[in-house]
Amino acid sequence: MDTKELLKKVRQIEISIRGVVNEVFAGEYHSVFKGRGMEFAEVREYQPGDDIRTIDWNVSARMNHPYVKVFEEERELTVMILFDASSSESFGSRNQMKGDVAIEISALLASSAIRNNDKVGLIIFSDKIEKFVAPRKGRKHILRVIRELLYFATSEETPKSTSTDIAAALEYMNQILKRRATVFLISDFLAEGFERDLQIANRRHDLVAIRLIDPLEERLPDVGILELEDLETGETMLIDTSFDEIRETVSENAYTQKSSLEKMLKSIGIDFIDIYTDRSYIQPLTRFFRVRARRFH
Repeated sequence: MDTKELLKKVRQIEISIRGVVNEVFAGEYHSVFKGRGMEFAEVREYQPGDDIRTIDWNVSARMNHPYVKVFEEERELTVMILFDASSSESFGSRNQMKGDVAIEISALLASSAIRNNDKVGLIIFSDKIEKFVAPRKGRKHILRVIRELLYFATSEETPKSTSTDIAAALEYMNQILKRRATVFLISDFLAEGFERDLQIANRRHDLVAIRLIDPLEERLPDVGILELEDLETGETMLIDTSFDEIRETVSENAYTQKSSLEKMLKSIGIDFIDIYTDRSYIQPLTRFFRVRARRFH
């Protein structure tokens, strides 16, 4: 994809999500994520009824009179998108690959954040950090975020690792983000050993997991002999899908893996959304926003 085609694709994505951002997400986004944090504003003299936990003992000692810290809602939010760019995201059995859907969702969330005057940052990762875009505001910045995602996905010049290391991405994010942020982790979660880093990240930030699923990963059709390749390891195998037992085993393994991940996310207290490549992502995202808005209000 050359520069002209890249800019055309950026424009297409911007146009395709504009209506959804304007009509659906703006209200839900604002009510769910806006003003969730508190920041220090000033100190004032203690008044009867004030929470004694807010007393500033240093100031009180200097002034020889009790003073309390006053906090106010943070009106500026930082949204960080963690984008899984490992090889398994290049899989898709229908109209779109998982990575294509992930780019559109990232653009949608970023545009919703910018509409609310929030900062947006991006971390593209595989088994290492491929790209970091520092959080900033503005429409030009959003277009840059979309361009970075598209360029990484389409450029042959970009070196890509095939494996996934979610733990490394979360550890990197925790190091660079000093203030609380809303974090969207977009991945198919075909990885292991990231539970501890999820726990740490969720304590520091408002973490939402968006899981990408292709229907072929959960249910194989009866089409005879299939050659399957693991996009992350390169290993291939032949299976005969005409056998009911084989198709049932694939479905059971997918269900077990999915249930295990859901159990872990729920135990940590992380909200998650399942997005299928053969269906519109608008409905599950909208439903998530509305359910979450009711929960916090």
